[in-house]
Amino acid sequence: MINTYHTSMAPPPVPPRHNGSQTLLIPGPHPSPSHSKTLIRFLVGVAVLHLLLSVVGFIYLYHYERTERVFAVAEGKAELLSAVKQETHRALAHLEVKRETAKSPKSGYLQWNMVTSARKNINYSYSSWLTVLQAGDYYVYSRVTFSKSHSVIPLFSRVKLKKSEKDEKDPEILMQAYCNLGSPTGNPSEPRQCTATQGRVVTLEEGNQLGVWIENLSYVDYDGTATAFGMYRL
Repeated sequence: MINTYHTSMAPPPVPPRHNGSQTLLIPGPHPSPSHSKTLIRFLVGVAVLHLLLSVVGFIYLYHYERTERVFAVAEGKAELLSAVKQETHRALAHLEVKRETAKSPKSGYLQWNMVTSARKNINYSYSSWLTVLQAGDYYVYSRVTFSKSHSVIPLFSRVKLKKSEKDEKDPEILMQAYCNLGSPTGNPSEPRQCTATQGRVVTLEEGNQLGVWIENLSYVDYDGTATAFGMYRL
């Protein structure tokens, strides 16, 4: 008997065969709940510790800055107080000319009105000399106004320096200044003035004395606002 039964379906493919051995991956065991809780607690502890350190650092910086500010203010007040004390004890003098100074036509030193003049930590001698009590650098100035002149001798004033009151040597010329009344306009009654002004910084020692010398005392204008002499310690 002949089998006439046929099918178009192909047989299933044969799975490939591997000559080598195949590695089989075996999943590891899952971590236990207690291990996970310990890790979480550790991370939370680190975060809390970091937060505490940040807060402590902020508080420290705040108090440090505040303390520094307090010290700075205190130091500033101390410096200000020191400056005020220095200003209070600073040596200075501003002298107004004495109207009773001899007006005879002779040379000599101007005399100063010590009652109306201002002095601080500077002494005087014979109403003509200023005596230095504190050694240091001083600014010395002089302003002498003349209302008369000589036809030949120029108008000038000199600030002279003596080493001490007992110094018998001729005083040193510290500085001098000149001025000119100008030519008259033809009216002899018309007032004419000129002012010889001078000033410089000089280093003085304790006991030094300074005075203003004039060639002819009768030529000076004895108005206290026109003729003056002074010094102050820098």
